[in-house]
Amino acid sequence: MNRRQFLESSTAAALVVAALPDVRAAELPVDLSAGHYAAVRRRKRRIVIQHDVYWVMLNYAKLHPEGNAPFDRFRDAAFSYVDEPGSQIDAIWWDIGGNAPGSVYPSKVAPTPAPLLVQQWHRNGIDWIEQLVNETRRRKLEVFWNHRISEVDILPEGGHSKQPHPLKVEHPDWVVPTSWWPHGMWNLAAQGLREHKVAILREIATRFDLDGIQIDFARHVPCLPVGRQWELRDHVTQFMRMVRRMLLEVEQQRGRPFLLATRVPQTLDGCRADGFDVKTWAEQRLVDVLTLGSRSMDVDVEGLRAAVGGAVQLQPCFDDHHATDGYRYAPIEFLRGVFANHFQRGADSVMTFNWSIGIPEIARPVGGEIAPLTHQVAFKEVGTLQTMAMKDKIFAVERRGGYPWADGFFNRNDTAPLPLPLSYDGQPVKLILHVSDAPDAGNANLTLRCILSNAGENDAFEIRFGGVLLSAKTRDPEWKDAQIFSPRPQPASGGKGDYKVNPRQRLLRLDCTVPDKGWRHGQNEVEIRISARGHAIPGSVVQVEKLEAHLRYHSI
Repeated sequence: MNRRQFLESSTAAALVVAALPDVRAAELPVDLSAGHYAAVRRRKRRIVIQHDVYWVMLNYAKLHPEGNAPFDRFRDAAFSYVDEPGSQIDAIWWDIGGNAPGSVYPSKVAPTPAPLLVQQWHRNGIDWIEQLVNETRRRKLEVFWNHRISEVDILPEGGHSKQPHPLKVEHPDWVVPTSWWPHGMWNLAAQGLREHKVAILREIATRFDLDGIQIDFARHVPCLPVGRQWELRDHVTQFMRMVRRMLLEVEQQRGRPFLLATRVPQTLDGCRADGFDVKTWAEQRLVDVLTLGSRSMDVDVEGLRAAVGGAVQLQPCFDDHHATDGYRYAPIEFLRGVFANHFQRGADSVMTFNWSIGIPEIARPVGGEIAPLTHQVAFKEVGTLQTMAMKDKIFAVERRGGYPWADGFFNRNDTAPLPLPLSYDGQPVKLILHVSDAPDAGNANLTLRCILSNAGENDAFEIRFGGVLLSAKTRDPEWKDAQIFSPRPQPASGGKGDYKVNPRQRLLRLDCTVPDKGWRHGQNEVEIRISARGHAIPGSVVQVEKLEAHLRYHSI
């Protein structure tokens, strides 16, 4: 079957599935045991790492084409930051396998070819997943399996396949056509696919000694026919109910709770756009933990808490590989600001994704992410408000762009307010900055930093913070930022993170001191307007590129 035939068949199948009556999700809540409730209540996580160890393993194999890649070196590196003194990592949720479930262990449900390195380890008597799970338990850490609901088609040796997954060819109704991936994504509107995935998850749940499973919708959307995601939401709810019931059966058989988490968008509207009825999931007791977002720093913990209640734990996620636009590998002050805001807004725990496994000297020999040492510091600080108290922070407004691999809301940050053009008629724009800390007896000072593009030499700006008029203490027309590309579109996130400054870039940096009476912990409104025009740059529009609040503590 060629690509055109495949797309035509999958499109037709998706239309047939979309035309079926909705699955009714208005059922009674599932019954949870007292032991299950108790396990959820007593599970106190600080930092959860979603550990993309499959990607690291593929890179490790490439570094050893001769086939001699010792498992113990790989294993020790995978736990490097976890094992450092002072680590606040309380849970590892292993992200293994992606699109080819079964290829990473001898599966009877989905017996697909294993990567060569996995085959080698198995010949040597090493079940690498079992060892990683057992090593996590030996450290007395929580251990979950993360299941990517709709990963792209990946070859066993790594890289993207030119052919669709055999099951997509065999069952075209299991496929949702997408604009960005030629083979389409998995379609949860298909009953057969739901049953197949539950069978895979049952095998995983009974094979490995796990505390829980996370259903990861971040990789990727759509998982329902585009344009009808909310209309067909009950199909996803039905899938969540099937998974929950299956895990409760395993729970009863083994005599120990088996928790269920799911990763969903960071706002209630975003969940709705992608067909995730989280309010119904909570009402029917289908989920214990909601992981919120992936590459977003502005997570609506309050709104989702109001929707799902207090029985479901909420943990925002921050991906520092496909990072929020403009802030890849930002300084520790920025990471403190992101995670402190999460906790100030009511998060139960936080998750990191696509972070380094260790310092470069540890990560490089096994093919891990090479990242700044801010990750090392963050793993010892960002798990509680107490360990971030009285430490410098940077709070920022979210930027759009940088993620083309989705037909839907998840990961794209399309509703983020920046960049934002300024009106030439003098009308202000209004933006919200979340600040986790509060003025503390003069022990902290706050500086607002506004980065503008295309501002003229004599343009004047009026900025108010919490209604208080500010004056600029710094005006720098030579400011450069390698992660701002305006007026060109932002590139896709990820890659090596090696950004080059454009010497022709025209940015204006304005720094303004914010008096204590002008700011508070929580939401702060910032107003910006052009108060006087100088000589305009032909064809240009002045716009706000970044808006940050820099909090600095000093000794009394």
